Amino acid sequence: MSTSQPSKKHQAKPNHKPLHPRNLHKNGYDFTALITSYPPLKGYVKENLHGNISIDFAEPQAVKALNSALLKHHYNINDWDIPPGALCPPIPGRVDYIHYIAELLGIELPTADSVDLANSQSKVRLLDIGTGANGIYPLLACKIYGWHCVGSDINSESIDNVASVIAHNSKLKNCFELRTQSDKNHIFYGIIQSGEIFDVSVCNPPFHASQEEALKGSQRKVANLARNRSAKKSINVTQNDDQQKSITSDSTLNFGGQDAELWCKGGERMFLKKLIKESQAFATQCRWFTSLVSKIDNVKPAKKLIQKLGATDIREIEMKQGNKITRVLAWTFI
Repeated sequence: MSTSQPSKKHQAKPNHKPLHPRNLHKNGYDFTALITSYPPLKGYVKENLHGNISIDFAEPQAVKALNSALLKHHYNINDWDIPPGALCPPIPGRVDYIHYIAELLGIELPTADSVDLANSQSKVRLLDIGTGANGIYPLLACKIYGWHCVGSDINSESIDNVASVIAHNSKLKNCFELRTQSDKNHIFYGIIQSGEIFDVSVCNPPFHASQEEALKGSQRKVANLARNRSAKKSINVTQNDDQQKSITSDSTLNFGGQDAELWCKGGERMFLKKLIKESQAFATQCRWFTSLVSKIDNVKPAKKLIQKLGATDIREIEMKQGNKITRVLAWTFI
């Protein structure tokens, strides 16, 4: 993967709050290099009134093109794509999660410019719960660290889309496996097989409790982006979670994400409760269970439940992305 630094002229301003020290995107984007790697991005990049170049983060195709360019240029992932309406993830934030997980496992960043997936000696195994149509966590974990990953999802169309990405990147076939969850009432059951061992599981839970709540949240973000554009004329900062969730052409789901990606009954809190309770049944088959927690109010009850179920270690990892703070909750029974 490329570690080239952005040129000053074309460097987007870095986040006010730092990304992980290992994160290649902590200094912004070199759009010239990105366009060289992925020419279709050029049509979405323009100079703003401040002399910086960027894209319109409210334009879904622009955001998707930026993701494709980032994955191609820095991680040598070809032909990444998502279907209309699928969640378009913020690459820097997703990279941060993987680096923090590596620290949790005590793993150093490989020194080579790229990991040889065909001959990777890494024995680390990662399980991604709800990999979605983008498959972003296993893709990054494979490419950055050479880990062997399993991505699970309840949506067969999402699984098919990620399978298409893998098919266009032959070396990923050696380290990225997909599994469909056939029972909506379970998370680990039916996915973790008998005698199978994972080093870590990752998860980005559905945020909202209903489709209506998800729609209202998307509408608020659309309004905020519109106000921001009106005030600044152009968005010229490094992407973060608020900026990168793409707006679809359908105004009813303005920031991308299919039902299972955006909401579930009871929202994030209830999903975490189910995730934590079911993790106990697989206590000896996964060294660390982890999950993003977007709402600070959900951290305390989640920790309380984890402790009640007998975890031997609980950790709260703070990730700072732009003006947003997200937490990774990690626990182990071993």
